[in-house]
Amino acid sequence: MNPDDASPVEIRAGVELPANREEIELHTNDGLRLVGELATPIDRPPVATLVTLHPLPTAGGFMDSHILRKAAARLPALAGLAVLRFNTRGTTSPRGRSEGSFGEGVAERADVAAAMAFVAERGLPNPWLVGWSFGTELALKYGLEHGIAGAVLLSPPLHRTSEEELSRWNASSAPIVAVIPEHDDYLKPAEAAERFAVLPRLRRVDVEGGRHLWVGESQTRRVLEEIVAAVNPAALPLPTTWPPTAA
Repeated sequence: MNPDDASPVEIRAGVELPANREEIELHTNDGLRLVGELATPIDRPPVATLVTLHPLPTAGGFMDSHILRKAAARLPALAGLAVLRFNTRGTTSPRGRSEGSFGEGVAERADVAAAMAFVAERGLPNPWLVGWSFGTELALKYGLEHGIAGAVLLSPPLHRTSEEELSRWNASSAPIVAVIPEHDDYLKPAEAAERFAVLPRLRRVDVEGGRHLWVGESQTRRVLEEIVAAVNPAALPLPTTWPPTAA
């Protein structure tokens, strides 16, 4: 975007709003180097941090999966959030390839720990895990091992998460939100209500017309709004143009 152009631009796919963007590396306790990016607000300290966990890498998921890329492109400016994205072990994106190989959601425990260690080292505030599909499994299995402020689950399949692992979240005070697409490929709202019954304090958001991949600008905006509603509700409603037009 041209900062000298005062005409408002509609915020849609491909629009990247102003932010400080830094290529970063994470280092796991089993000796791997993971590649990623940190985006932070230009004009203020972040009020919270999104630690994003991408969809299944063996099915094309990576740190640039579109919802996570758009969160990094928009939310530092629109909601005052820091957004950390990274490729889990063995995953490749335009940023590069993270070392190692896919660990079936088991070895990735160390990847989550490396991301949280980076957040602590940088002093980034109020870290929320934001998992999408496979990333929700990592958040649910390993999030409670770290001092997270909360978790947002986008299209959770619950393939790798046991009932016991879900139940553990009842002992935590960290808020947890699950955003369930009506037409999900793996876990539709009725099934989600049944599977999440062991975790009654979870807030479930069923999205009419939603699909697992959240394709289209209307679904993208809905997902980003649900993330911000959980993490920094004072920033709602999110502007649809940049610079924002007066109400």
